[in-house]
Amino acid sequence: MSKNSILFIGSGKMASAIAAGMIAKGFDASQISAFDISAQAAKNFSIATGVKVETKDLKTLSQKADTVIVAVKPQHIEKALSANSALLENKLIISIAAGIKIAKLQEIAKATRVIRVMPNTPALVGEAASAWCASPQITEKDGELIKKILSSIGTVCNINEKLMDAVTGVSGSGPAYVLDFIQALADGGVNAGLPRGTATALAAQTVLGTAKLLIESGRHPAILRDEVTSPGGTTAKALAVLEKNGFKGTIIEAVIAAAKRSVELGRK
Repeated sequence: MSKNSILFIGSGKMASAIAAGMIAKGFDASQISAFDISAQAAKNFSIATGVKVETKDLKTLSQKADTVIVAVKPQHIEKALSANSALLENKLIISIAAGIKIAKLQEIAKATRVIRVMPNTPALVGEAASAWCASPQITEKDGELIKKILSSIGTVCNINEKLMDAVTGVSGSGPAYVLDFIQALADGGVNAGLPRGTATALAAQTVLGTAKLLIESGRHPAILRDEVTSPGGTTAKALAVLEKNGFKGTIIEAVIAAAKRSVELGRK
């Protein structure tokens, strides 16, 4: 593997998950450096990856890096990049800041080769669903690199930038919807008489196992659902309640609302 020097600006949980995944999947820790003004974030990153984090001298790290992964909050991205823009012009910039468009990243960093990424929190356990889009100026090598990086923390797909807000609504915010569903499923189990721990364990594993079944079978969700649903049985009765209360419609509206909010944040 090429010894591309990769700098993380920002060393929070997502940066730590990505770096740890990279190292676990064959990247050399010596390829990776990181910067963060937060001593606590720097400490946590070092514990997770074994990589020492610089908290003062970003300029030197920027000079040495071939690729810069920007992992700061959207509202901090301009401050993080503008001061070192003269050093970033010829580097590959990868941003995981939600809502910040490629054109804006190019403007701030004074760079042309820019990749925008939307990972999600399951990256923390190596099961992220990530999407990426890029400026036309990226090279074939850049594309190979981002696929290797994102594959180290889960599954990855390449999309058009105009679809990134929809990705935010589905997989970016999606873990929150799934966690609410798991909690509701467990609450139902408790109401039916199960101990809390048992109900939560059964609910979580049911979601995990069903997702794995869907992915590995390659079959349509409706077909797999029908195989669980006997005429007049328990599942049919339960699905009727969900249908009556607008379960699917509510989820669809939630995804659309999140996507619209992503558009609004991008404009700001």
